[in-house]
Amino acid sequence: MYHEHPLRILRYSAKNIWLLIFPLLRGIRAIKLDADRLYAWLKGSWFDIAVIGIIIVFGYVRWYYSMIEITDTGIIRHDGVFVRLKTTMPYCNISSVTFERRFYLVPLGAFRVSCDTSSGLFRAADMKLMMNQKFCDELMKHIPDVKKKDTANDIPSAGRISILLFSAFFSSGFSGMIYIAAFFFKGGDIAHDIINMSLNTLTEETEKLADSFIIHIPSAAIVVGVFFIGAWVLSFFVNFFRYSGFEADADEKCLKVVCGIFNRKEFRIRTAHINYTDLRQNMIMKITGSVAVNISCAGYGAEKNHMPLLMPVTFEKNIGKNFEKVGVSGGVKTEYCPPIRGLWQYIWEPTLIFLFMLPVSGYISAIFPRLSELIFFFTIMIEIAAVWFIIVKIMAFLTSGITIFDDKIMVRCCKWTGFHTVIAERSKIVKIRLQQSLPQKINKRCTVTLCFGGEEHSRFKVKALRVCDVNAIADVLGYDMKNKI
Repeated sequence: MYHEHPLRILRYSAKNIWLLIFPLLRGIRAIKLDADRLYAWLKGSWFDIAVIGIIIVFGYVRWYYSMIEITDTGIIRHDGVFVRLKTTMPYCNISSVTFERRFYLVPLGAFRVSCDTSSGLFRAADMKLMMNQKFCDELMKHIPDVKKKDTANDIPSAGRISILLFSAFFSSGFSGMIYIAAFFFKGGDIAHDIINMSLNTLTEETEKLADSFIIHIPSAAIVVGVFFIGAWVLSFFVNFFRYSGFEADADEKCLKVVCGIFNRKEFRIRTAHINYTDLRQNMIMKITGSVAVNISCAGYGAEKNHMPLLMPVTFEKNIGKNFEKVGVSGGVKTEYCPPIRGLWQYIWEPTLIFLFMLPVSGYISAIFPRLSELIFFFTIMIEIAAVWFIIVKIMAFLTSGITIFDDKIMVRCCKWTGFHTVIAERSKIVKIRLQQSLPQKINKRCTVTLCFGGEEHSRFKVKALRVCDVNAIADVLGYDMKNKI
């Protein structure tokens, strides 16, 4: 039986932080300090100290009665003071375990450990613990690790170039950040000109007052633009430090991933619990033939802004020979893909925006002539975005499709501006959904959505497939869809 690290007392104490409302109310009374009130406040400071002491005592009692038992079959957690709770998590049901040691915990000898199973909601860890070194070493003996003699040595290491490219491609939208910054840089000047022109019609006294106001509009817009660029740069460095030193090893049963500089993390994942592998790309990566290899497994990548990486950035042509031991196949051609007549279903939204934006903006400019320059600027920015989306959707049409091979399925599709190649075992599919509009029914096409299992169902949609192809896919997967469409 083990206690968690004493730092956990602070976490338990935080649950009673609401008691600080009483010292706060006393402090509010002493805001308008005079000699008498200050003396009375200091004289009553014992009450504030007592409240803080009660909070810490509550935390200590919770910590003292919280015990962790490590057995040969699983982890048992005993919790509660008046109502005792006992939670058992068998090792065989654990999908992934995360060992985390943040830089500020190193002097205190503390580790954070999260254990996850395929159950639960909202991607939250099923069991979170804070351990000392001895406790952590004992637990690690019972968690499956990669056997060195069976290691998949063909998994390449992620070099600094790979980490840099990944940080650039996946830091807060990359090109979108530059787009927003350009919007504010130019939009600030236009807004200044419009407001200046409008205020010139006012009296001289009002105009003088207005000048002191509008002179700050361009600088404020530039500040906002610089802020967005700065946010991207900050996100870039956060991702770089988060994934630096990335290493991945695997055998037939276990996958181990280690990454991070200031916050070093070690993930141990059961390969049998991996739901699917996702090769992610944006448009630039699609053109250059590079991919970021992700996996879906309970607990891995569940934290905010942490992607479940297997490889930050590598060339798509290297996938087949480097990742087969973890279920990733490469060099597989698309078997069922949309016909040429299905192109419109991919591009109709951005195309309509592109076609109707100019007439609509012209009509609005006629109603508000003083805003014509600003409206024109907005129109150009939206038209540029629409053209970009048309290009992305054309690429999605050319590459989307479904392939069934061996006991696996491969789904190529596009979500927003991101491209996905999902590889999974057929047994991981939990639901197939068909969608068919009236024009699709006439043309004998439909949209297929495949849902894969996990803590939250992941959906991947392929548009404009032939009905006969969909029936063939359903037959192979064991679904009867012939009477549905």
